[in-house]
Amino acid sequence: MLRGRTRHDRGPAVAGPDRSGGTGGLGPAGDDPLDAAQERRVRAVLALGGVPQSDLPDGVQQVRLRLLERAASGREAPRDVSAWAAVVASNLAMDWHRAKRRGERLGERLAALREPAHPSGEETSLLSLAVARGLDELPAAQRQVIVLRFFADLPVRAIAEELGVPEGTVKSRLHTAVRALRDRLHEDEVV
Repeated sequence: MLRGRTRHDRGPAVAGPDRSGGTGGLGPAGDDPLDAAQERRVRAVLALGGVPQSDLPDGVQQVRLRLLERAASGREAPRDVSAWAAVVASNLAMDWHRAKRRGERLGERLAALREPAHPSGEETSLLSLAVARGLDELPAAQRQVIVLRFFADLPVRAIAEELGVPEGTVKSRLHTAVRALRDRLHEDEVV
């Protein structure tokens, strides 16, 4: 459990293990509240949510800030810091979309994130671009559950808890979004 610092208390915050296997919180003063795996997950959720690569560091910092603010306010730590961070990142991505009005296409952003050390075949590239275009066309709520379920690998129950909606709503959004993506891939003759 996270125990945050107050402005007057400069001592270290204490954290227990989270369900993802990391510490899930702050250790000695100056430690990063996100471990490396959690940061990669946050970056992936932001990127798949449509945030351009140039804004990813700011998004990761926003997630860190919210975790630190939560600790400083004395609120109880999230049960699963990794899942909580993924949902915060997903919400940040939705906010970015509202502010930027989808300035760039998701396919271009995903291509920019691909590491040159891992080249993919032409077929994989076409599929990735088609999926990216399909994701970009989904309503924000459907895109959010797709990213959290399949890219952040959160179970339906965790998504429902973190978003504050019933599991049935998450399942319905997933079903509708997957069907729309499948139709898009067939329409583009990718699969």
